[in-house]
Amino acid sequence: MADLSYVLPLLLLLTATLTHFCLHRVDEGHVAVYYRGGALLSQISYPGYHIMMPFLTTFRSVQVTLQTDEVKNVPCGTSGGVMIYFDRIEVVNILNADSVFDIVKNYTADYDKTLIFNKVHHELNQFCSVHNLHEVYIDLFDQIDENLKVALQKDLTEMAPGLKVHAVRVTKPKIPETIRKNYEIMEAEKTKLLIAEQRQKVVEKEAETERKRAIIEAEKQAQVSKIEFEQKIMEKESIKQISVIEDTIHLDKEKSAADAEFYRIKMQADSNKLLLTKEYLESKRIESLGNNTKVYYGPDLPKIFMQQYVPL
Repeated sequence: MADLSYVLPLLLLLTATLTHFCLHRVDEGHVAVYYRGGALLSQISYPGYHIMMPFLTTFRSVQVTLQTDEVKNVPCGTSGGVMIYFDRIEVVNILNADSVFDIVKNYTADYDKTLIFNKVHHELNQFCSVHNLHEVYIDLFDQIDENLKVALQKDLTEMAPGLKVHAVRVTKPKIPETIRKNYEIMEAEKTKLLIAEQRQKVVEKEAETERKRAIIEAEKQAQVSKIEFEQKIMEKESIKQISVIEDTIHLDKEKSAADAEFYRIKMQADSNKLLLTKEYLESKRIESLGNNTKVYYGPDLPKIFMQQYVPL
């Protein structure tokens, strides 16, 4: 009887080998495309475990989430003939899962080499060839990433719908050492100039502030002087008004006194007019003669002292 003890291990080894080559895993964010005999199959698998025919069928995993392709050391010749190198250009893109089969069929599973890497080289050299070193390195450098993104997306929309570029990041290019030093010197001088300009602006600003402060102080002083002058005028006007009032009071008082004196004299005159009658005057004359105690003698006395009284 033949020894069959080796059969079971052989079967187990065969099963394990077949399982290893038949069973495969697709990671999250990826899809799998399959090749049989070098021909692309229409089958696409999504994340998880899947089975395929061993030895005859192979698969490639294609990322369908946001990814960043790095294009390194891109040479670029400017319009002036200077060769510069972009150390790294990053292209952020995403592939729609529904477009995987068509893009892989037309551009293989390494579609990014044709559609992104080669296209970046082409578009960047197109840009450099129509601009000089100063424009590429300084003046227009901030526009390179946006121009490159627009150019890439325009071609992808026509050639590979479903592949979308989200952003492009371009690093500063490497330029010849002698030119770089010249640029550093130029930038240093430009920085000094900017510092000088800023210092001048600060000085001008300080002078302007001081001038405004002086104007404000002068206006304040003028306003204070005006207020003090108006106060003095008001004081003088008040004094004048008080004087006028006092003069008016004094005049009224004097007028009242004069009117009173006039009235008194008038009343006295009226009284005297009523009092000084002929009888009253005759009585007073006789009374006056009676009170004279002096006696004069002589022949002519009657002519002098005893004149003939003529009644009024």
